[in-house]
Amino acid sequence: MENTGGITASLAGRYASALFELAVDENQVTAVEGDLEKLRVALSESEDMRALIKDPELSRKQAASAIGAVATHLNLAPLTKNFLGVLATNRRLSSLPDMIRAFNAIAAAQRGEVTADVTSAHPLDDTQLSLLTQKLTAREGRDVKVRTEVDPSILGGLIVKIGSRQIDSSIRTRLNSLAQAMKG
Repeated sequence: MENTGGITASLAGRYASALFELAVDENQVTAVEGDLEKLRVALSESEDMRALIKDPELSRKQAASAIGAVATHLNLAPLTKNFLGVLATNRRLSSLPDMIRAFNAIAAAQRGEVTADVTSAHPLDDTQLSLLTQKLTAREGRDVKVRTEVDPSILGGLIVKIGSRQIDSSIRTRLNSLAQAMKG
């Protein structure tokens, strides 16, 4: 909860904070968090979804209709659907990725945990994920929720981002460093 003041100072943070308060009032924090994760995945995997939230030519009504169809397809909770409708009406859909990050940060801070974004060249199995979670929890001194992403371009190793800190042990970075040292 130590950095939620900075989060709520931004536009995305204010929307995320309002959504969080509504979710708490309706005892829907877990459901909304799950819905936002579905949206995050959809945004990362679908060029059409990214285009939808950034299309300035869509009218408010068209944007609301399109995002409503997405919400229905993803089977999102009514609170999340309404939130997306408000974003479309206020022409704030383009800020959705920032709002998702802000909501997750607020929810994690309320639970006393931190989220680590881990990028690996190959999917991590359950044993690796468990070991990594234990080590990060010991390092941070509080619960760590690990969110994984696969990026074959890093060749091997891991890139771990916790808040504003990054630990990059990827082979790609090591090779780039070696190349720079050899040029120098």
